Amino acid sequence: MNKQLLILLLLTFTCLSAIAQELNKSYDAKLAKELGADENGMKTYVMAILKTGTAKDYSRTKQDSIFKGHMANITRLVKEGKLIVAGPFDQNNKNYRGIFIFDVATIEEAKKLVDTDPVIQSRLMDVDLFIWYGSAALKETVKIHHLIEKHSH
Repeated sequence: MNKQLLILLLLTFTCLSAIAQELNKSYDAKLAKELGADENGMKTYVMAILKTGTAKDYSRTKQDSIFKGHMANITRLVKEGKLIVAGPFDQNNKNYRGIFIFDVATIEEAKKLVDTDPVIQSRLMDVDLFIWYGSAALKETVKIHHLIEKHSH
């Protein structure tokens, strides 16, 4: 009886494994390669968490100028294909201000990009960087965002 149960469990596991390994009929190898996707449709990015910095003594006019430069820097990084997601957080008790998701493989590469941002240079914001594993399709967001943005920047 134990031998029959073992054989039944082994067959069940084998069948489940075969089902789990079934190929996706919609799989587009060319697109997967273009986006840098692995077999799971995923890839490595670097996520930046922007948070309130240590600088406190800038005038309102100077802060506005720094944030204008911040937005210009975001636009430049998007056009270069390095920044694929950016956006602010709602007010919170952690002093988190926003995120960037960079299409780079290392923290060092992302650090160089973040260091070009006026809000980081001025210390109005600080940043923490993390390796993040997410859908390679995320890169497609940049290609379609302008189609849903009512006012261009």
